[in-house]
Amino acid sequence: MLSILNVGDKTVHRFTVTREKTVPFLYPESPEFLAIPEVFATGYMVGLMEWTCILSLKPALEEGEGCLGVLIDVSHEAPTLPGQTVTVEATIASIEGRKVIWDVVASDELDVIGRGRIGRAAVVWDRFKAGLEKKAALFSAL
Repeated sequence: MLSILNVGDKTVHRFTVTREKTVPFLYPESPEFLAIPEVFATGYMVGLMEWTCILSLKPALEEGEGCLGVLIDVSHEAPTLPGQTVTVEATIASIEGRKVIWDVVASDELDVIGRGRIGRAAVVWDRFKAGLEKKAALFSAL
């Protein structure tokens, strides 16, 4: 990972919520989720926050690297309807080696809908995939 990021750097990302990003679509196998009105799902909001952080970290990644989530600590404070646009602002709060933590705030046109902290760590994909292969071998031996 290149050392080009700084505490305080901001990244902004916008996404217009579609019906498919509402609660009933999160786990359509769940009757409990199907009973909830069609509002932006917390799981998709967290994913959007992580996407923003990935975009922030991407310029620092070297060839063969990617990043994985290591921390999620967020609140979901207001509903968002399909058709509304969510803007996520991610501000780098700390950099500890290959781990970066962001303060994130998500808003739609009317409300702050969520806020908190997201952490991601840069990884070398070949090394990570080798670990996955070992885990798959252990799992298949069960």
